[in-house]
Amino acid sequence: MGADGSFRRVGVEIEFLGPTARAAAEALANDLGGSCEAEDPHAFRVTGTGLGDLLIETDLRHVHPDRHPELDLRLNRRLATWLGTVTAPFVPRELITAPLPIARLSQMDIVIASLRAAGAHGRGAVLWDSLGLHFNIDPPHLDATTVMAFLKAFLLVGDRLRREIAHGSFRHALVLPPDYPQAYKHRVLDPTYWPRLPELTEDYLVANPTRKRALDLLPLLAHFDEERVRSVLPHEKIASRPVFHYRLPQAHLSDPAWSIMPDWQRWLSVERLAACTEGLAALGKAVLSRGSA
Repeated sequence: MGADGSFRRVGVEIEFLGPTARAAAEALANDLGGSCEAEDPHAFRVTGTGLGDLLIETDLRHVHPDRHPELDLRLNRRLATWLGTVTAPFVPRELITAPLPIARLSQMDIVIASLRAAGAHGRGAVLWDSLGLHFNIDPPHLDATTVMAFLKAFLLVGDRLRREIAHGSFRHALVLPPDYPQAYKHRVLDPTYWPRLPELTEDYLVANPTRKRALDLLPLLAHFDEERVRSVLPHEKIASRPVFHYRLPQAHLSDPAWSIMPDWQRWLSVERLAACTEGLAALGKAVLSRGSA
């Protein structure tokens, strides 16, 4: 159950290359049933599908100036439209779902098949960055203890998750989100470290002033205290929301056998460990005794 007593949900983000945002959204509307509406020339919302509302957009804030007032440099609509068109060969499109009940996550394979049939492709990495599969996961509770338990659990299994997701590929490993600083990992894994939210937020922002972390806590911390997060990162792309933003997996739409479910199963190993306070303490102590994390 979620923090509000309802069943927990998960939002999914999938990055891909190939069709324009319009073409991808129209394909989804046709295949899933629904209506396609333009939010701007490079962002289209699909409403009324069996999986709820979907958004397809070019993953570049500057081509959506009306939706990103935080930008230092805001282009006019004509220039933003041009920029989105010329960067289309190498800037990914992104599918963003409304939060889904966990039990319905496997139905995302239908969405993936529709995108692939429309020409969507990708093999986990593009130029200098990862083609991401991101999960936005409802926490079971909205408190400092829950956040810290999940972060501790994630740090304990993070190296294994990285190896499994990279599949032995140096290129795929290279574009994964940077790891947390070692000193911060050691602090978090200390069995006595269970800070309250203000200290948790302060420590995280000092050590991780970036959203490029495998488990990105900035959206959740902004939900708790947006003013504090924005004071450190006024121009970062952070949507305040009460979720764990898990951004380690990669999207492989060029692989006809690819599904999001193996990566979701990997995340569940974090959930199981986070629920075991004794395990967190014992494993954290063992890691610190070895001097590595």
